[in-house]
Amino acid sequence: MIVYSGNKASFQRDLVNGVIAAKVEALFSSHGIPKESWAEYRSWENSLPKIGMIISNRKIDDDVQVAVEYQIPLTSKRVDFMIGGTDGARNNVVIVELKQWETCRATTRENVVKAFTGGAERDVPHPSQQAYSYAKLIANFNEAVGENDIDLIPCAYLHNYKEENRGQICNKRYTEALADAPVFLQEDGAMLSDFISQYVPRPAKKDLFEILENGKLKPSKSLQDEVGHILNGNTEFEMIDEQVVAYSTVLKLVENSVGDDRKHTIIVQGGPGTGKSVIAINLLAKIINNGHSSAYVTKTSAPRYTFSESLIKGKHKLSYLKGLFISAGTCHKMKPDTYTCLLCDEAHRLTAKSGIFSNLGENQVREVINASKISVFFVDEDQIVHVKDIGTVAEIRKQAEALGSIVHCNDSLKLSSQFRCNGSDGYMAFLDDVLQIRHTANNAFFDLDYDIRIFDDACEMRDVLRTKNTHDKARMIAGYCYPWLSQKDKSKMDIILPGGFEAQWNFTTEQFATDPDSFEQVGCIHSTQGLEFEYVGIIIGLDLSYKDGKVVTDYRMRDRRDSSIPRGKTQKDLDLADKIIRNTYKTLLSRGQKGCFIYCQDQALSGYLRTRLALVGK
Repeated sequence: MIVYSGNKASFQRDLVNGVIAAKVEALFSSHGIPKESWAEYRSWENSLPKIGMIISNRKIDDDVQVAVEYQIPLTSKRVDFMIGGTDGARNNVVIVELKQWETCRATTRENVVKAFTGGAERDVPHPSQQAYSYAKLIANFNEAVGENDIDLIPCAYLHNYKEENRGQICNKRYTEALADAPVFLQEDGAMLSDFISQYVPRPAKKDLFEILENGKLKPSKSLQDEVGHILNGNTEFEMIDEQVVAYSTVLKLVENSVGDDRKHTIIVQGGPGTGKSVIAINLLAKIINNGHSSAYVTKTSAPRYTFSESLIKGKHKLSYLKGLFISAGTCHKMKPDTYTCLLCDEAHRLTAKSGIFSNLGENQVREVINASKISVFFVDEDQIVHVKDIGTVAEIRKQAEALGSIVHCNDSLKLSSQFRCNGSDGYMAFLDDVLQIRHTANNAFFDLDYDIRIFDDACEMRDVLRTKNTHDKARMIAGYCYPWLSQKDKSKMDIILPGGFEAQWNFTTEQFATDPDSFEQVGCIHSTQGLEFEYVGIIIGLDLSYKDGKVVTDYRMRDRRDSSIPRGKTQKDLDLADKIIRNTYKTLLSRGQKGCFIYCQDQALSGYLRTRLALVGK
């Protein structure tokens, strides 16, 4: 989505008339994007006139295309400024990352600088790396870029940056990033103008921005399909913004661990779709390729099994690397500092005891920290979905301090970039509000390009979902409200709903995401948490309903063999059961990259969801 577009002449006319910021603001509103989701008005007033002066170069034709605030498909990230045209041989789009910084400080971490932003000095990605990653994301997601031979040329413009501070932003540590995307400072205006005019002196014969806007999206990459390529040294997912900071922080600690006896614990927090698992797998590849011992750890088997199975796909058979994916339940047997670095994904699902009978070990959080010099926990407390889950930030801090491990937990290690649900931060806020987990200011807004539908007939939902299963990346998932009869008798159906819908629970938790036969089965939270699909069909059972103007939960509607919720009747038990049920459905409703279809057994809940969806964007 491009918020503002025109040609060089119209853009500069809006600048001269002093209306550019107001126009961008109005266009954001017309797209239904709330104020909480877009950059501050003043930044447009300050930065856009600066880039307007740069492109006033007479070598750049007045009909060259200009765009402001382009949202990268399937992400929540936007490009500040683009200018598109041709150099006579190629069609080019120059991507410009705009910054108002006056200074920054170099760090020893890969592609990370310290800069004053958001009211405080923070660890942030180098602007060159940021611009380059945005260009790679666009190329990776949009088939039209390659089909129309469009070259994306990234750069960064820090129009307030002082010359005396050049040594920090252009430090030799950032040589590779600067080569990928040059950075231009306050006194480099003429150089930037010449740089842009080199690529887009004349308008292209094609409407390049229309091609970008309407280009067919490539089949979405799922981490479960690409793990083998990543461990084989390929870059399959371009990390951006705060993901780079978390990645570089861990790598630097690993590098410093040689000859250092101190233990470190890093806590990376982020909601569904913010790239926690992508960071973990990329770190795993980098750390072992650098000659250090490392492993990917989860308590839940589904992501661990799915990721390890991808190692035997394709022409590069990497089955010998399966040992890199281990269960948190094995750490109690390890000696202290067995590994240089353990990467604990879905850390919120860690439990106290291990083993089938919960009779092994004493605390999985403590055991992961004990088994490694550097322990990294990827956490989302809103995905705690079992009464035995103990992986909170407070618990990790407590156990790390008890073992003398230095804790790293701060705002720079919090992930917000959304890579699921069509990159819509608003959709995640919508789920929080609509499930009444917490009130959110932008509860009525999210990108309507995300395909969300409410069905009154589960059979119809399955039929429509089947049409979306073109890449075997669509699945049905349900709350655990139905007895697993087929576990002992394969002829029986587990989920029977009005209208003739019948289905069985998935037979194997581990293979649900990848087995082609799994589409006809229904998964649960345990077979899908930590994984993602292009489309999901969610069956909301009677444990969630709508009564007297409120979304209410009822643990009694869960299958009696479901051990994930407390069965006691104290207020504490009821509150925890309520939290787990809401968290479970939020987690399920956020599994889809492109779309989410919903069937509710409670018709009043269906009506409530329809009413809320009708308000989206208004």
